[in-house]
Amino acid sequence: MIIDTTEVQDINSFSRLESLQEVYGIMWVLAPISTPVVAITIGVLVIVWLEREISAGIQQRIGPEYASPLGILQALADGTKLLLKENLLPSRGNSSLFSIGPSIAVIAILLSSSVIPFSYNLVLADLNIGIFLWIAISSIAPIGLLISGYGSNNKYSFLGGLRAAAQSISYEIPLTLCVLSISLLSNSSSTVDIVGAQSKYGFWGWNLWRQPIGFIVFLISSLAECERLPFDLPEAEEELVAGYQTEYSGIKFGLFYVASYLNLLVSSLFVTVLYLGGWNLSIPYIFVPELFERKKVDGIFGTTIGIFITLAKTYLFLFFPITTRWTLPRLRMDQLLNLGWKFLLPISLGNLLLTTSSQLLSL
Repeated sequence: MIIDTTEVQDINSFSRLESLQEVYGIMWVLAPISTPVVAITIGVLVIVWLEREISAGIQQRIGPEYASPLGILQALADGTKLLLKENLLPSRGNSSLFSIGPSIAVIAILLSSSVIPFSYNLVLADLNIGIFLWIAISSIAPIGLLISGYGSNNKYSFLGGLRAAAQSISYEIPLTLCVLSISLLSNSSSTVDIVGAQSKYGFWGWNLWRQPIGFIVFLISSLAECERLPFDLPEAEEELVAGYQTEYSGIKFGLFYVASYLNLLVSSLFVTVLYLGGWNLSIPYIFVPELFERKKVDGIFGTTIGIFITLAKTYLFLFFPITTRWTLPRLRMDQLLNLGWKFLLPISLGNLLLTTSSQLLSL
C-alpha cells in the first residue's frame, strides 16, 4: 500500500491542530484560576516590600537594598529560601492536622477574595450576598490556626490557636454589624452595588462620610482579624515563642506569612470597596475631567482605570495598618477581649440602630 506524502502532511497538520486546540482549551480553563492567584501573589509581595521600607523609615534605618535595586526582590528571595528549607514534623504531633492547618488558612482567604470588584466588569463572583460570603469564608481561617496549634502537640502552639479563635469570635460580630449597616445604606449586599451606591454623590457620597463610626469600628475589627499589632496576641513572641507557628518550618511556615499578608490585602480591598468608593475616581469628582468619569469610560480602558484606582486607594490605606504595627504596643488578652465585647460590640449595635432608623425615616 502506497501512501501519498501529501496525505501524510495533512494527517500531521491535523494532529498538530488538534493538539493546539487541546492546549488552548486547557489554557482557557486555567486562565481564570491562575490570573487571580498570580495577581494576589504580586500584591502580597508588594505589601511585604512596603512594610520593610515603611518600618525602616519609622525606625530611621536603611531598609533592604541588596536583593535588586531598593530591595524589590527581597520578599521573593525570602520565599525561595523557605521553599528550599526542610519541612520538620513534631514527633508526637498529629501529622495530618499539622500539615492541613496552614493550607486551610490560605485557601479560606483566597476564596473570600472572589467577591472583590476591581472594576465594574472585573469581579469573579458578583453575588447578591457577596459581602456576607466574605465574612463567612474568612471566618474559616482561624479554624486552620486552631488546627495547627492542636496538631503541633505544643502548649505554646495550642495557646496561640485558642487565642486566634477567641480573637476572631470577639471581633467578627462588630465587623459583621458594620457591614450590615453598609448593606442597609446601599439597599444591597452585592459588592458591585455597594460601590455603585457611593458613586451617586461623588467624593462626599463615600460611606466613609456617611458611616464614620462604622468605619472606625470596621477598621479596628479588621486589624484584629488580621492579627496585626496591637492585636497579634496569637503569636506574641514574648509570651508564646511564636504561637501556633512554633513547630513549623520551610514552606508550611511561609504559608502562615502568606495568609497574614493576604488577609491584610483582602481587608484593605474591602475597606476601599465599602468605604472609599471602590473604582470610582472622585477626589473630588468636580475637578476630574469628563474623560475620566466612570460613566463615560467603557471597555478595556475603563477596566484598566478602575483597577488602577482601586489598587491605588488600597495601597494608600495600607500605610495605616503598617504604621500602627511599628508604633503601638501590644494589648493584653483581657484588654483585647474587653475592647471587642464591651466597647466595639455596643458601638456597632448603636450604629446599626441609627442607620436603620434613618433609613426608615427616609422612606
